[in-house]
Amino acid sequence: MKNRSVPANSILPHVHYRNVVQASEWLTRVFGFIEHYRYGEPVSGVQMRFGDAHINLHTLSPDRKTPAELGYVTQMLAIFVDDVDAHYALAKQQGAVFFEEPHETVYGERQYGAVDLDGHRWLFSQHARDLDPQDWGATVANQAS
Repeated sequence: MKNRSVPANSILPHVHYRNVVQASEWLTRVFGFIEHYRYGEPVSGVQMRFGDAHINLHTLSPDRKTPAELGYVTQMLAIFVDDVDAHYALAKQQGAVFFEEPHETVYGERQYGAVDLDGHRWLFSQHARDLDPQDWGATVANQAS
């Protein structure tokens, strides 16, 4: 299903972790990511994938801190899944911490939110309804599709 209010396009985020190998293992076990490759000796980077989505994990450099170290949210990543309730059940079974329980949004997504081991926030979402953004109160600035 497509939802005109939430297009699923490709973007390659780069996210920093205190221990990139531990983060890769955690994202695999808890969220179902698959490691594509790793590099460096010791390992300083890992590329992960989830379906068509990819993410690069990097070891922190001295001038960077994780959200857990900072004590506040720095960004949120959204991943689209086929069955958000099944994904939530797996994450819950694996001990994930949630900031948002599964629910349907006004813009037609069924989603939940979880925090990873370094405090990064993740939204997992499934298109529930196809809504025009104007149907729920958004103002569309560009009519091009």
